[in-house]
Amino acid sequence: MPKLFNLSILTPEHEFFRGDVEAVTLAAPDGLITILAGHTPFIMTVSAGTIQIKKNGVWEESVNTEGFMEVNKHGVMIFVQACEHPYEIDARRAEEARRRAEEQLRQKQSLSEYKQSKLALARAMARLKVTKKKS
Repeated sequence: MPKLFNLSILTPEHEFFRGDVEAVTLAAPDGLITILAGHTPFIMTVSAGTIQIKKNGVWEESVNTEGFMEVNKHGVMIFVQACEHPYEIDARRAEEARRRAEEQLRQKQSLSEYKQSKLALARAMARLKVTKKKS
């Protein structure tokens, strides 16, 4: 039987997920990271992308925005601005958001606007990636 740990995924609006899991994989600034039970404690930023949760031998995927994660002896807590299940995503709206973000990136912008446009594009691309998997 695999070792389990407690995982919580929280947004400002609600608790997206809480439960015992075998593993969680998510996007970090340097690439993907997978956490298993007994991982060394640390805190890191979370990049916009997907969170994959392994529970009862099955991987489930959701889309997340940027945030941070804390790993400690009690489990893992992920704090993100938003998190969505694939069935909650409207592919047409995600495609429109991608186009808008790409157009904004072509425009002359301040550094702050540029960063916001990059984040918007990352969110849209993650949504589109998940919606293509579910079709």
